This record gives sequence, structure tokens and C-alpha cells, in this order.
Amino acid sequence: MNDERPASPAPYALRVSDSGGRLHAESEHAYRSCYQRDRDRIIHCSAFRRLDYKTQVFVPHEQDHYRTRMTHTLEVAQVARTLARALRVNEDVAEAVALAHDLGHSPFGHAGEEALNELMADAGGFEHNRQSLRVVDYLEHPYPDFRGLNLTNVVRQCLAKHETRYDKPQKNGQGSFLPLEGQIVDLSDEIAYTSADLSDALSAGWITVEQLCDLELWRRAWDNAEDVMPEARPIHKRISACRGVMGILTDDALVETARRIEQLAPTRPADVQKASQRCAAFSSETADMLEKMQGFLMESVYLHAESRQRHTDALLVITGLFRAYEAEPSLLPKRYAGRIADNGLHRVICDYIAGMTDRFCRQEYQKTRRVV
Repeated sequence: MNDERPASPAPYALRVSDSGGRLHAESEHAYRSCYQRDRDRIIHCSAFRRLDYKTQVFVPHEQDHYRTRMTHTLEVAQVARTLARALRVNEDVAEAVALAHDLGHSPFGHAGEEALNELMADAGGFEHNRQSLRVVDYLEHPYPDFRGLNLTNVVRQCLAKHETRYDKPQKNGQGSFLPLEGQIVDLSDEIAYTSADLSDALSAGWITVEQLCDLELWRRAWDNAEDVMPEARPIHKRISACRGVMGILTDDALVETARRIEQLAPTRPADVQKASQRCAAFSSETADMLEKMQGFLMESVYLHAESRQRHTDALLVITGLFRAYEAEPSLLPKRYAGRIADNGLHRVICDYIAGMTDRFCRQEYQKTRRVV
């Protein structure tokens, strides 16, 4: 029988004493750590709920089984918790960061982000990692004594510097890496969206199993599915292979990260942050397989003709809505219009649109077209 008791934390795991405190001092909770409180505040905020109607890759609820930005977030959190526990680091920190990492994402996925960044070119730009931090620091306002969720500083740092091949945060001049918990979320994001985007694209018929056969990562996952269930129907083998991609990447991330940790022999979290390379990583072989898989997904899924059309539609909607608010700020809700003096009109418009769901954004676009 497996022993369910958690292993003792590694010396390089974040402790409560490493939280960096909060901007606004608060008394500690009787039985929840500061990181558990961060996680709970994120789950209960309105920006988290809106992720359910924001695009991941395929339009949310166009068909009920496609991933949304929320289901993607939950999958990232699941992988991050698994890796954090196996590596004996702080599972609560990894979970909190994973749950908040996409709070700043605009409607319509990366197409929306591109549109807002272009529209904000002369007003500081737009990047969803920075917007996630803005959401938890300022835009959420559930407490009477301060704005934001008042998260711990270490969780905020991990959000600000979250990085994958598609997420490139602005550099702030600090050369240090994230704590291992934050690095784990970076890997978990890549693991989750690679497997999920494969699954959704296959379900949508945008790609076929035959197209994937030349990709080593897929071939290993497919061969394993055939070995385990040789008599299964093709759809079950396909589902198993998509899970297998996640399993291969997760297993490799665990082994390679453990190897780098053993080599570094850190005795505190700061040793991980000051290392000469990231500790959480894929092996070079798996990183190469993942690079080829991502190249295929870019060409066959993210740049698919239907995806490009949706990208064009998103640019039209967001640009039209932005210009309408720019021309007639009175169309903004009062709680947003009241911030213009302090934040500037363009930043307020950007905040409002970035927080919208795909559905609400389209509704507002149609409404403003009738007014302006």
C-alpha cells in the first residue's frame, strides 16, 4: 500500500518565511498558510471566473469539449502540483501561480493580445503576464481597505516573470531565475497546452493522426498506446496518445529537473534563483522533440486557415471596440471612466477590453456600432 503522507520539504522549497510579505499587512489565518490564502483569493476573484468564456485555441463553447482558458488553467495547475509534490517543493505556491498565470489574458487568445498591444503601442503596450499582475494588484477590488488581492510578493514575482516559448515577459534588469515553484509552472504550461492543443485539433479535424507520424514525440506516445491497448478503437488510441504526450513531457521534466537539482545541490531557494541555468527544464532530447511538435502545431493549427480567419475577426472586433471607447469615453462603465484621470484613457480602455470574455466583447462591439 502506498504511503499517502507527504514527503518532507526539500531545503530549496519555499517556506512561509520566503513569501516576501504582502504590500498591505494582514494578520495570519488560523489554519491556512499565506500561499493557500493566495490560491483561494485567486479562485474566488471575478477574473478567474471569466476565464471560462475566453478562448484557448478553439472558440469556447463552440463545441462543449474544447478547452477554454479556464480548463487550460486547471490543467496547468494539475501538472504543476504533480511536479511540485514529486520534487518536494511548495505545492501551494505552484498551484497559486498556475491558477493566476492567465488572469490577464485578453479575449480571443493571442489574437486579442496582439491587437491590444498594437493599439497600446504609444501607451506602454500590452502583455498578458504584466496584465495578470495588474489584475491581482489593482483591477480586482474585493476588499474595502486596499485595491487588488494583496498576494504574497513571491507569487507576484512568479506571475510577472512567467515565461514559455510564447510568453516572454519584459526584463526588469534582474538576472536571477524564479524560485523552483515558478519555474515548474512555466514547464507545466508548455506541457498542458501542447497535449491539449493536439487533442482539440484532432477532435476538430484540423489535423490527422497520419500527419503526426513523423514527429518523434507523437510516435512514442502512439506506440505506447498501441502496446497498452492493441485492440482498442482508433479514437481511444488517439485519446491515450494525447495523454501520453503529457506523460512523456512530465516524466522528462521531473527526471531532468531532479538531475539539475542534484548537480547544483541547493540548500535554500536563493541557490536555485542564482544558479547559472534554469533548474526546471526538459532534457535536450525531449526539448528537441517538443520544438518539432510546436513547429508542427504552429504551421498546422495556430496558422490554420480557419484560425487565421478568427484572428482577423478578433482584430476587427477589438480594434473597433477600442476606437469606439476612444471616441466616446462615456460608453465606458462608470467604475472604469472614473479611473481615466489617474490611469489615462487608453490604459483604462485596455483594462476593460482585456477583462472581457469573447462573448461579451462581441456583444459590446455590436452595441457600440449602433451608438457611435
